[in-house]
Amino acid sequence: MASKESDAVRRHWEAARTPSGDQVDRELADHRWAELTAEPDHVDYLAVPDRPALWIVPHDATTDRVLLCLHGGGYIGGSRYSHRKLFAHLAKAVGARALVFDYSLAPERIHPVQVDEAVDTYRWLLDQGIAPEHIVFAGDSAGGGMAITTQLRARAAGLPLPAGALPFSPWINFEANGATYDSNRDRDAFFHRDLVRGLARIFLGPDGSPRDPNVNPTYGDLTGLGPIYIQVGGDEVLLDDARQLAEAAEKAGVDVRLDVFAEMQHTFQMAAGRAPEADDAISRMGQWGRKVLGL
Repeated sequence: MASKESDAVRRHWEAARTPSGDQVDRELADHRWAELTAEPDHVDYLAVPDRPALWIVPHDATTDRVLLCLHGGGYIGGSRYSHRKLFAHLAKAVGARALVFDYSLAPERIHPVQVDEAVDTYRWLLDQGIAPEHIVFAGDSAGGGMAITTQLRARAAGLPLPAGALPFSPWINFEANGATYDSNRDRDAFFHRDLVRGLARIFLGPDGSPRDPNVNPTYGDLTGLGPIYIQVGGDEVLLDDARQLAEAAEKAGVDVRLDVFAEMQHTFQMAAGRAPEADDAISRMGQWGRKVLGL
């Protein structure tokens, strides 16, 4: 049975849906995400000169391992500020620094701007002297998808691949045709097929394709990617997105792990420091990340 603390995530998503059920209250779905997450102690946040980014530095973190963090928000919301505490909990669990940055949002900027900006940030991180095998990509929702598509885009640009990726509640299927859109329809507090397809149209614009490998990586070549650890809530309509990503990675010979958390909502990890399920999820990611990064 889900804890009473995790129910705050459900209430958040219920409040974020407008009465018509087919639009998003952007304030609730963006900046007030941060209210779900407890402030972790013994962490510093450092602005990055000339970049819309924050360094997240746990006091006992190693300096040569980095999590490159990609925030969620359906490509229309989210920021380094809405997600800084979430990624700080994850950085503490791993024992490494984290870099979280802002990418351009739709509808003002559409695909492929976001993935190109993520590649540029990864290139900048490499230019700081961080070895690719000492970097793990981490992201939730849209950022979870970008944790994989950024690797494909980076490889095409001639950049080395990172050590691995931590996508949680990843959004990759922009056609919204997974079976869990029906089976979890009455369990998911926010998402449904029409809403997701609407967000996809905003992000893709008039000419973008939902089958572009830089949008849905299951249409791309995942061969050679580092290990992937996926987490997803059992009550999400996006549950099949996580399963499809895991299946595609496994078929490509990638070391992949998928954990489904019963009764949990989309990005339930945002309740880190408050809900036991979120803390358990962060702990599992931390253990996995430490192993992949050799810590």
